[in-house]
Amino acid sequence: MTADVPPPTADTRSLAAFGATVDGGDETPIPRKRVLSWAMWDWAMQPFNTVILTFVWIALYLTSRMFLEPEVRESGLLADGSYLSCNDTANLGTAYCQGLTDLSEWWGWANFAAGILILLLAPVLGQQADARGSKKKWVMGATIAIALVQFSLFFVEADPKFFWFGALAVAIAAVIGEIGNVSYYAMLSEVSTPKNVGRISGLGWGLGYVGGVVALILCIPVLFLIGQDEPLAFKLVAVICAVWTLVFSIPMFRNVPESPAYGTSPKVGFFRAYVVLGHNIANLFRTNRPTFWFMLAAAVYRDGLAGVFAFGAVLAAQGFGFSFLEVIVFGLAANLVAGVSTLLAGRVDDAIGPRRLIMITLIGLVAMAFVVFALRDLGTIVFWVCGLLLCAFVGPAQAASRSLLTRLTPPDQQGEIFGLYATTGRVASFLSPLAWSLFLLWFGGIIYGVLGIGLILLIGLVLLMFVRFPKDVRV
Repeated sequence: MTADVPPPTADTRSLAAFGATVDGGDETPIPRKRVLSWAMWDWAMQPFNTVILTFVWIALYLTSRMFLEPEVRESGLLADGSYLSCNDTANLGTAYCQGLTDLSEWWGWANFAAGILILLLAPVLGQQADARGSKKKWVMGATIAIALVQFSLFFVEADPKFFWFGALAVAIAAVIGEIGNVSYYAMLSEVSTPKNVGRISGLGWGLGYVGGVVALILCIPVLFLIGQDEPLAFKLVAVICAVWTLVFSIPMFRNVPESPAYGTSPKVGFFRAYVVLGHNIANLFRTNRPTFWFMLAAAVYRDGLAGVFAFGAVLAAQGFGFSFLEVIVFGLAANLVAGVSTLLAGRVDDAIGPRRLIMITLIGLVAMAFVVFALRDLGTIVFWVCGLLLCAFVGPAQAASRSLLTRLTPPDQQGEIFGLYATTGRVASFLSPLAWSLFLLWFGGIIYGVLGIGLILLIGLVLLMFVRFPKDVRV
């Protein structure tokens, strides 16, 4: 980039969050207590992401038959006390399965709205926090707001009239969480040095992963003791998550100092920040076109990767009829498989290059999405096998994307490019929810949502295939 171009709007020191080197960083050792306190925020936030947003509250409560009209719910009840299987094509036209499809579709629309808000707000608010030295304040505000939303979920009754209150509350909390993440990742440079930034970043991710597993396990006795069909059980789970969020975020608020304002981040107004961002994207197109096209492709397929986790548990519970315990076990297995595959991805990346690894994983993801749809009548075994394979491909694709971008980017542009990468990752955050909801709307069955997610991944794969990389760079 030329010297007269201001730094990109999204340069919120997110470079460190991706494990790259921060030029000129302070080599003074950071107190271990401060490092651990920073990483504990990942642990504090994980129940919202894992329990509320993904595997329990949305999948097993808000989009369940408890939110159907009584006559619609009863229409799906069979003589043996079980309910119709909505992965069976013959049942898709019934009022019961259509009702469940509508709930899942509406949740997709709430996610779509959240994606638009993230696109509009996250990059600019991150830049504002960077320029004014208020990142910790943003993280604190986001934490308190998300805890309050989780407390409010206690008042979501198992009644169709409360569906939109619950859906919008969780969607808004997801937006707030994404905004908080921008500043949280940017604070990594305050608790690390260039020599250990990767390890400390990994510590945060690791604690988040373990926190998700522990939170899921804690849900089991609550839901079993009170009853999986009792709304009170899910209300109490939301309260437990809220208390967890507040308690475990205290160390960061007490022990991690506020970040200073960075002189490299221009203090511009809200709308002017978009002009700065557009200027830098246009300049990237002129000066480093392969990186521009790669980030465009990555923005699309990264949203598809996010969609796998955002809607996977809903598909399992409402589309394939997974029980509460099956969803919990699947969530634990999915986290474990994703974690192990990501650890192994580095060796494969070094052996065959990140571009090939990304393409292999995307091909695998698209194939598994269509296999889930094609073999849906075989029952839950199809989702167990293909769903876990989907999870196994997600982590390596994400890790290899960062590796490929590092190889494409000149050393003197690393900070700017990784800042833009963080921004473009949110530019397409509405695509998967949109595709999910439209496929459910058009075809009238939850199972069709997997085709929407597969389509987004396929588009990202095709875009990546047409990116022309420099011949002197091993990709």
